[in-house]
Amino acid sequence: MPKVTVIYHSGYGHTKRMAESVAAGAAATLIAIDAEGNLPADGWDVLKASDAIIMGSPTYMGSVSWQFKKFADASSKPWFTQDWKDKLFAGFTNSASMNGDKHSTLHYLFTLAMQHGGLWVGTANMPSNTKAAQRNDVNYLGSFSGAMAQSPSDCSPDEMLPGDLETARLFGTRVAETADRFKP
Repeated sequence: MPKVTVIYHSGYGHTKRMAESVAAGAAATLIAIDAEGNLPADGWDVLKASDAIIMGSPTYMGSVSWQFKKFADASSKPWFTQDWKDKLFAGFTNSASMNGDKHSTLHYLFTLAMQHGGLWVGTANMPSNTKAAQRNDVNYLGSFSGAMAQSPSDCSPDEMLPGDLETARLFGTRVAETADRFKP
């Protein structure tokens, strides 16, 4: 089995719930970036030993949270030593608005992965975009570059839609299966 790690920041619990679904699909290790933007003591070692790194952040003001950005800036050390070169990467995000500029967040995560010499994995889920589609269908938001979820601003993490969480789980499974194919 490939070693897959999900690293994420969650401000209100929605992105954490999404990260748990991604991790369940990938049989992955979870690393939470804390409220101060720090990793647990072994976080950097876990990432270095991973075959695939799936990154998650809420979309705040059209990009990642400052806590995730602090982690990204601190990743300059593994960048300099090329520790993450040729690893698989993927990303996910959540915001309160249906669009909310989530694509900008995924683009940020993609760019970070490319700077590290990584290989990006998309969702490969067809969008639910017919007249018969329901908001709770898989990939209702129609994202191919990474998993997206939408949680109204007055919704608790427990009220997240099962379709968005299933999209996240299937995304995790896709990353793990891709990592398995690339594993020597």
